[in-house]
Amino acid sequence: MANAQTKASAEYRKRQGIISKNFKLKKELCDEFAEACAAAGISQAEAIKEFMTEFIKEHQPHEKTGE
Repeated sequence: MANAQTKASAEYRKRQGIISKNFKLKKELCDEFAEACAAAGISQAEAIKEFMTEFIKEHQPHEKTGE
């Protein structure tokens, strides 16, 4: 059975619309990415979020971006 903190965390993620994604990538690439993120002073999640946001802006059809 989950404890109170686990339940609270799960409820928070649900309210915020936060989901978990799983990827299978080469260990070497992941290690290099972790080092690069540490050197840049940002979390890996933040770096991925920034990449995804920019990628969407660049590749989303104009109808969806309002242009």
